[in-house]
Amino acid sequence: MTISRLRSFVPVDPYIAAIVGMVGLATLLPLHGQGTVIGGYATDAAIALLFFLHGARLSTTEALVGARHWRLHLVIFLSTFALFPLLGLVAHALAPHLLTPALWAGMILICILPSTVQSSVAFTSIAHGNVSAALCSATASNLLGIVATPLLAGVLLSSHGGFSGNAALDIVVQLLLPFVAGQLSRPVIGRWVERHHAMLGLVDRGSILLIVYTAFSDGVSHGIWHQVNASQMAIVLGLDALLLAIVLLVTNFGSRLLGFSRADRIAIMFCGSKKSLASGLPMASVLLAGQSVGLIVLPLMLFHQIQLMTCAALARRYAGAEEGASRDAVPALVDAH
Repeated sequence: MTISRLRSFVPVDPYIAAIVGMVGLATLLPLHGQGTVIGGYATDAAIALLFFLHGARLSTTEALVGARHWRLHLVIFLSTFALFPLLGLVAHALAPHLLTPALWAGMILICILPSTVQSSVAFTSIAHGNVSAALCSATASNLLGIVATPLLAGVLLSSHGGFSGNAALDIVVQLLLPFVAGQLSRPVIGRWVERHHAMLGLVDRGSILLIVYTAFSDGVSHGIWHQVNASQMAIVLGLDALLLAIVLLVTNFGSRLLGFSRADRIAIMFCGSKKSLASGLPMASVLLAGQSVGLIVLPLMLFHQIQLMTCAALARRYAGAEEGASRDAVPALVDAH
């Protein structure tokens, strides 16, 4: 059995397994003393590098190329930055004592993050949806998220005690400036970045693993595993699954009611339901500095795995349905002649 075939039977994404491994490592060997200081500096550098690479990769032109599909993009943006936050606020208002404040902050964090690029486009492609529109919207979502996520955090997370006014300056220094520097450097290093995208992907993933390790090291030092039990983990999993299910249903049936084509509906559903782990973890480290970041990002890590598994199954189902329809259409055409 080949590696790729073996991976197709593994329900857990290997990268998520690596993240879980970092959580385990931090639990067994957390940073202490000078190691914590060094880890903090390393994390700051990793976050800056991560957003510099995001800026160098993302083409503003690509994000604006699909402007003629403004209705499609508007629906996706409303799902990402309006529907999600609304659902998070409603859930918290209905059951404020269901989770601890830190876990509720984590649920709200999910709701204010931008969409993913890679998985949104990949699933749209597998399902035979509008790939160019998905690429445009997901890219624009990440560009918009650099500004929208901190603003939404200032409004929504302040009530949970998780957002500091100093975070605005931290966002500019650690996220926005590196991102802008990456954008400005595209004419110089753009082609090099494209040629070495696989290597830079490893840098991306390595940066995230470092952020997870340092965040959970700090959490372990503050007794993170004494603050969450099995029942709360189960509740978080249930809320994550319910949140994703509602958004998938709203984007699917809402896009039908708005008269979008099948290809556009697929792009709307997959782009409008995704939340970026790659952007979310470093943003949490900056936005929620001084808080229990390791505990707060738990809902996001679980949501990421749920969205991957669910959307992979949906994409295969859409692809199979279209292939079946194509096979049925061939005999019909033969009979007609």
